[in-house]
Amino acid sequence: MLDPTERLRQKFGESSFVTQPAKDGITTLWLALSKVKDVLLYLKTEIEHPYILLFDLSAIDERSRKKDPDYPSDNFTLLYHLFSFERNSFIRLKIALRGEFPTVPSITKLWANANWYEREVFDMFGIRFEGHPHLRRILMPETWQGNPLRKEHPARATEMGPFRLFDEKQDREQAALQFRPEDWGLETQSEDSDFMFLNIGPQHPGTHGVLRIVLQLDGEDIVDAVPDIGFHHRGAEKMAERQSWHTYIPYTDRVDYLGGVNNNLAYLLAVEKLAGIEIPERANVIRVMMCELFRIASHLVWYGTFAQDIGQLSPVFYMFTDREKIFDIVEAICGGRMHPNWFRIGGVAQDLPKGWDILVKNFIDYFPKRLREYDAMVMKNSIFKARTVGIGIFTKEEAIEWGVTGPGLRACGFDWDFRKKQPYSGYDKFDFDIPIAHHGDCYDRAVVRVEEMRQSLRIIEQCWKYMPEGEYKADHPLTTPPVKKHTMQDIETLITHFLGVSWGPVIPAGEAMSCVEATKGANSYYAISDGNTSPYRVRVRTPSFPHMQMLPYISKGYTVADMLSILGAMDYVLADIDR
Repeated sequence: MLDPTERLRQKFGESSFVTQPAKDGITTLWLALSKVKDVLLYLKTEIEHPYILLFDLSAIDERSRKKDPDYPSDNFTLLYHLFSFERNSFIRLKIALRGEFPTVPSITKLWANANWYEREVFDMFGIRFEGHPHLRRILMPETWQGNPLRKEHPARATEMGPFRLFDEKQDREQAALQFRPEDWGLETQSEDSDFMFLNIGPQHPGTHGVLRIVLQLDGEDIVDAVPDIGFHHRGAEKMAERQSWHTYIPYTDRVDYLGGVNNNLAYLLAVEKLAGIEIPERANVIRVMMCELFRIASHLVWYGTFAQDIGQLSPVFYMFTDREKIFDIVEAICGGRMHPNWFRIGGVAQDLPKGWDILVKNFIDYFPKRLREYDAMVMKNSIFKARTVGIGIFTKEEAIEWGVTGPGLRACGFDWDFRKKQPYSGYDKFDFDIPIAHHGDCYDRAVVRVEEMRQSLRIIEQCWKYMPEGEYKADHPLTTPPVKKHTMQDIETLITHFLGVSWGPVIPAGEAMSCVEATKGANSYYAISDGNTSPYRVRVRTPSFPHMQMLPYISKGYTVADMLSILGAMDYVLADIDR
């Protein structure tokens, strides 16, 4: 298979690209703004084994970073991460942008899921996309002043004046929340009838977090939908720039707050690539075991609330009780439950406590029977099937076009799982299957997740049986905190420990991206270091963001009641969308 760089040079000329080595090994190319649309079109449709997935689109404010003369970085850098399933590889494209508020061509006609990503870059950086069908803020309120991920934008409340809600401001904020169909290109009537616009949220029991959806209805039928997100936006990427590499770990817990340590792992893998840290085998197996416990815990929340959304009340109580049994294990090992904050740079915070194996074995013996009970209670229930079979259907090709990953993609018959295809943390040493289904509807998305819990249990049992001996953290100077036995030998080691915890490690300059199979799909952290104790930029690519973007596409033609089935089958968390 010919390297994509050579193909691109043959097609567009030797001088069209500047290659940049990256610590994650991803092919990274700088190209001119004038060629971006042609290059992206070629990579998606013409090159052998094309890059058909727009995995992520983001930007960097370069103005506070020392310029590297080898690369054409300027005021801002626009980033495209593409993925080829046939090649099983990413490619990273960078475009240097000049000016305070640059303009670039939109690629919404090339990839459907570029719509929200471009709106986010516009919102966060002020970069405009020419030809975008609806370029407006997406995470911040329409009335917000400034672009939060620009370096001049304040990062703390103490850097801003005291908040005052004057009457004029309140009126302006209320007016901005009013939905006007013409702003979104929606008609108020058809030849036969007037359309009704139904506002769902932002406080609605059928949503998993604070979400607002405005439905355009013809009777009970959905003509169109406009998701309004951002109510959970807390500036997770901005906070990374003012935390140390170490103290940012707990913030990642709160992104997909049901996925626990899966978030920690995605971030730490990127940091460990930058630092060149090799993780001991025991630490890897501990990490895998904890990730799979949280995968089951997250799926139990989805399972119970999905059934509740459709009208079954009992399952949510049973499943939350089983989730508590997992949290008992997590608490015994980590000290925390829902937000354990236990993974560390180089490994985990402490070794497994005595008796961990008894707790895990008890759960391994207990849980299969419960899953069989839930199959009879939910999956075989005729009402549940009537509300989910044939609802919210999309194909494999449509899923990829919209950036769907995880169980939603596997429910279309595509057996893609990053734990298998690009193994990390030693997942290649475990025996488990990738569950798939073939109809791509709400029911099949449930089938996949239920079977995933059984596969996670298989992985946990292997961790329990074959937990290796050895260190729980790497013996590397940049692990934080360092292994305790290295901290009390003399005053120098004590000072090093103090600085490593209070300031954090100095991570070598460079950039790296990780990608893990999180509970809801592909989750990645793209970390950039300028050789300091804090990240220069951390980009968080979450699975729920593109999934929610697809909602209008897959809900048209269904009824209002079907909307809750579609939302429940999506398994989203608003903090995972908004960050």
